[in-house]
Amino acid sequence: MTTEFEIKQERIQALLEKHKLDGLLLRRANNFAWATCGASASINLAESNGEANLLITHTDRHLITNNIEVVRLVQEEKLDSDWEIHSLPWYEDQKKLIDSLVHGLKLGNDGCWDRGLDLSTELSHLRMNLTVEENDRFRELGRLCAEAMDAAIRAIRPGQREHEIAACLALESEQRGIQAIVNLVATDERVFAFRHPLPTDKRLDRYAMLVLCGRKWGLVCSITRLVHFGRMPDELRRKAEAVRGVDATFIAATKPGATLGKIFLEAMQTYAKEGFPEEWQLHHQGGLAGYLPREIIADPDSTILVQAGQVFAWNPSITGVKSEDTILIKEHRNEILTAIQDWPMLEAHVDGQTFLRPAILERE
Repeated sequence: MTTEFEIKQERIQALLEKHKLDGLLLRRANNFAWATCGASASINLAESNGEANLLITHTDRHLITNNIEVVRLVQEEKLDSDWEIHSLPWYEDQKKLIDSLVHGLKLGNDGCWDRGLDLSTELSHLRMNLTVEENDRFRELGRLCAEAMDAAIRAIRPGQREHEIAACLALESEQRGIQAIVNLVATDERVFAFRHPLPTDKRLDRYAMLVLCGRKWGLVCSITRLVHFGRMPDELRRKAEAVRGVDATFIAATKPGATLGKIFLEAMQTYAKEGFPEEWQLHHQGGLAGYLPREIIADPDSTILVQAGQVFAWNPSITGVKSEDTILIKEHRNEILTAIQDWPMLEAHVDGQTFLRPAILERE
């Protein structure tokens, strides 16, 4: 049986053959995680590049890193069996060693090298076409992100600062081995003002939105939930019901063989049907997930085809409300990876199917 690692190596070799290249240099942390089947070379989350480099040729596989990282990569990430390990003192330039390894080779790269052909777009397509093992890891990650979100949002109370709420979400994530690489919080009027609300010192009065993009094994799950204390205004309830319908349309339309453009257009029609025809223009609607929160963001003109086994995170929003889960695409009915048990749900009916989408949690 072909392993996940072998499948990925075959895909890399096919990419090299397609472009008549001798080798591929990978430096970005997401590509390192993908090519190593979930290992991490990411130390500084503010950096896109990791602390280790990969060089794959037709005959060899090299991992180049420093003496700080090599012990962890070998002992904890177990990378010594599939890669020829090169370790340099931290103060030496790894590029000199790489130059000697690639001398005379025609190379591709992942967009972070000053030599060779930039294959970053094609690598994104490789990353988003997931293996069975990656689907299993995504299921586990989705479950953990849902647990973290549920615990955090049920723990918050009026009077807390947004920074405190974000700290709670980060704590619940990290306790489960998840890095909260996106941690957004808005309360009250800020939910209506900003689609990407970085947390502030504002204190919660009645209404809060929490957004999490959680990373583990290099994979990223996205989830948003909202909570309201006291009687919910009728306008807010109406918007929540409308965005539920748009989200259900996205999920129903995301079938193997459909194009992202067709899915997007169906959702635009639902926005209009629900009475909010312009809202889709105020924020992107999501798209394919993988080793980034979005490997590809959908738009009305996209001809990219959906495939079974891919993972999507749609995030339709109407000013003041949003619906977002991470879903696994299957042949007949998609699987919600970030579903929260016992969360209040709203029904939506699309193409003869019933979909349950998260409501705003109402609390006294």
